[in-house]
Parts: sequence; C-alpha cells; structure tokens
Amino acid sequence: MLYFGDVTPLFGEFLGSLLLILLGDGVVANVLLARSKGQGGGWIVITTGWALAVFIGVAVVARVSGAHINPAVSIGLASAGAFPWASVPGYIVAQMLGAFTGATLVWLAYLPHWKVTDDADLKRAIFCTAPAIRNTPSNFLCEVIGTFVLVFGVFTLKGAFEQPLSGSVVPIDLGALGALPVALLVWAIGLSLGGPTGYAINPARDLGPRLAHFFLPIAGKGHSDWSYAWIPVLAPIVGAVLAAMTYMALGKF
Repeated sequence: MLYFGDVTPLFGEFLGSLLLILLGDGVVANVLLARSKGQGGGWIVITTGWALAVFIGVAVVARVSGAHINPAVSIGLASAGAFPWASVPGYIVAQMLGAFTGATLVWLAYLPHWKVTDDADLKRAIFCTAPAIRNTPSNFLCEVIGTFVLVFGVFTLKGAFEQPLSGSVVPIDLGALGALPVALLVWAIGLSLGGPTGYAINPARDLGPRLAHFFLPIAGKGHSDWSYAWIPVLAPIVGAVLAAMTYMALGKF
C-alpha cells in the first residue's frame, strides 16, 4: 500500500486520474494522430483503451483513496451519504490536477506527431469531447444518462457501503478484481452510449485535458471549444446526483 502521510488519499486521486488520462487520451492520440502506428484503429480500440485506462487507474489507487478519479463519483457518493462532503473539494482538485498532468504527458509522448497532423479538431479531440451532432439538450441528456449508468453501477459494487460515514475519508476498497467491473462498465458505456458526445462521464476527464489543450504549445492547434465545455462538466454531476437519489430510493439494494 502506498503511504504519503495525511495526503495519501489526495495523492491517490491525483495519481489515479493521471494514469486514467495518460492511458485514455493516449489511446485516442494513437488512433487519431498522423503517422502513429495505431492510426485509424477506430472506435473499438478507443473504447477498449479507455476501459483499460479505468482499470489501471482504479486498481493502482483503490486502497489509497477509494479510486473515485472522477468528481461525479465523489459527488454521487457524498450525495448518497457514503463519502464526507468535506473531502469532496480536495478530491476534485486532485482529480483535476492529475487529469491536467496526464494530458500534458500525452502531448509529450506524441510530440513529433502534432506537427504532422493537419486537422486541428482531431488534435482537440485527443484532449476533450465534442458532440457528433451539436444539439445542447440532447448532448446534455446523453451525458446525464451515461453518468447515471456509471455512478449507479459503482454504487452496486460490493463494499461500496460497508463502512459507516465518518468525518474522515473512507476508502472503498475495490482492489484489482474490483476494478474489473468498473472497467467493463465504462467499456459498455463507451460502446453503447458514447457515439453522440464521446462520453466524458467525468468532469475532470474533460475539463483538465481541455485546459491542457488551451495552455500547451501544441503545434497547429485550434480553439478549445469553450462553448461546449460546460456540458461535460455539469451533465455528469446531474447524472451522478440522480443516480444517488435513485439508489437511495431503492433502499441500497
């Protein structure tokens, strides 16, 4: 078990989010960037890569922080009384910093490929989501539905409510095997619900890398599409709260 004193849970969220974005955005870069060996791999490769990224992120830090690695999960758990609200802001900051750092490492890993890729929209797509058809109500609803499925699924995993709520962080110990159903859940969401918006289902996953895209000196980049950025931040939070309310209404089955 990793141990870093009192900051252990926050470091876990930082590290888990970093690994999630490094491997998740990394597979998108591999598929989309010119002259990459994985160029043209397609949606199956991307969704599989993201599922594996979730597996690694959760498995590595589950015993350290509970491996939320997603503000929607932290807020959903707090809404259901399974995580202290006082710990939520720190978790979100750690998740955002980890996501930003992971996206920066993807930029560095594929450094020569940005210049030889002409399409600025493809470059932005490596960092953050954009809808296939831009329709605000539909895009918002799709992210709500996808995150509802994610968070409701997380609630039903064994051990999610085993420990009573206290004033300190209560990690949810999923372990390596416990990380597998979360990864499969994300894979299913990507395959089934990812087409309309690219399935952010995680505010940090979208906003952290979008900020990296904005600040990094990426060769030939375009705008960061801030007009859309609020949807993959707010809609997952709505979906998570709805999942918490539904789970509580059903009696924590």
